[in-house]
Amino acid sequence: MKTFTIAVIAGDGVGTEVIPEAKRVLEAAVKKHGVALVFEDFDWGSDHFFRWGRMMPAGAIDLLQQCDAILLGAVGHPDVPDHTTLNGLLLPIRRAFDQYANIRPAYLYPGVQSPLAKAKGGEIDFVVIRENTEGEYAQVGGFVYHLQPEEVAIQTSVFTRRGVERIVRFAFELAVKRDKKKRVTSITKSNAQGYSMVLWDRAFKEVAATFPGIETESLLVDAAAMNFIRRPESFDVVVGSNLFCDILSDISAAVVGSMGLAASANLDPLRRYPSMFEPVHGSAPDIAGKGIVNPLAMILSAAMMLEHLQISAAARDIEAAVAAVLAEGKVRTPDIGGHSHTSAVTDAILEKLG
Repeated sequence: MKTFTIAVIAGDGVGTEVIPEAKRVLEAAVKKHGVALVFEDFDWGSDHFFRWGRMMPAGAIDLLQQCDAILLGAVGHPDVPDHTTLNGLLLPIRRAFDQYANIRPAYLYPGVQSPLAKAKGGEIDFVVIRENTEGEYAQVGGFVYHLQPEEVAIQTSVFTRRGVERIVRFAFELAVKRDKKKRVTSITKSNAQGYSMVLWDRAFKEVAATFPGIETESLLVDAAAMNFIRRPESFDVVVGSNLFCDILSDISAAVVGSMGLAASANLDPLRRYPSMFEPVHGSAPDIAGKGIVNPLAMILSAAMMLEHLQISAAARDIEAAVAAVLAEGKVRTPDIGGHSHTSAVTDAILEKLG
């Protein structure tokens, strides 16, 4: 029996509620495929910050590197500034393990109501590929006259040809594998950002030339936001910078029904380091502790982890179980129009898994 070691960081807020549900599903899904998962739990996050003044200990990266993958629940607390929580845990992990490809699928499941009146189940099916380690989130800059009336803040975006080319190439390779519309959409703003986005556009054009079978389009980010709502069914693979696709993927999550269905993967496609899997919804302090958070984004993120670990049959079992539960519509949390508790949704998934 093959065994994988999974680092688990439940983190903050609803993260502590959805992680146990994902574990239940993972254990059931891999059991019949001759695989065992060993979970290594790390109690890092805002509670750790309150005790020790940092989101995770000094040796955290070394501990994580020994694992095959990372499951993250959520990061964020109302009493801790977001830049402290993110730069203290999530972003350092992404950078240390060069998880340069952030994958965020957008699929409208049959049985789920989109806020778009004409959208029907199965008609929206695309994936947002976000450059995940540089760009606008490179954290290059600083303060001058800090906390004084004349304070100056400088924030510098960093775009490297290597960084742009590799994420664009990843997007094209995914479009080939998906074998759907065979279209890659580049998100840009080169009309206003005359250096970083001009480099992006040039790199996109050069990589596209090596994939003659893939259709391309280039959209300014504001037009893309509009078209995610106006014609979401036309998209296949969307690729953009750290900031642009962070924002657009929240729009895509809303379009397919709920942030509670939005899974994501932070990948090192070269498999040198562990990759990390997390729901997009964050810590959601407004509903934390009420037992009503939708666990499906975490469960679908766990399925993405199994796919990355090449336990594909188990991943497909989870995806099919989620689709079946949503199609039936009997058990669902309030974010998608139901009244069920978190654990009841997981119970329904486990029943489908048999």
